Amino acid sequence: QVQLVESGGGLVQAGGSLRLSCAASGSIFTWYRMGWHRQAPGKEREYVAGISRGGVVTNYADSVKGRFTISRDNAKNTVYLQLNSLKPEDTGVYYCAADRTSEYSTVLVGLNYDYWGQGTQVTVSS
Repeated sequence: QVQLVESGGGLVQAGGSLRLSCAASGSIFTWYRMGWHRQAPGKEREYVAGISRGGVVTNYADSVKGRFTISRDNAKNTVYLQLNSLKPEDTGVYYCAADRTSEYSTVLVGLNYDYWGQGTQVTVSS
């Protein structure tokens, strides 16, 4: 099964940017469509963005559309989330997740992923 390790979180001022990375190991990365999720203090985990196995198809939650960009480098077994124009409400722990599927060009929208990383903290100050 795949193991996932996120990195790149930190403290940033509103309007700033961060790039999160999620390194995968232990399995064939291209077998998995990938997603990013977040959980703010006192709130439920929510879906942020997803990407297909090939990296061509992407999907975003309305709250981040136009500000965040998900991408993947299959040669490096890594998925990224570029966070731009950050707002205080983007604060939370960001998790990447993997879903093994035979579908090459679909995105899994939502929380129903099989494998999860430990998360990386993003804090946006006003």
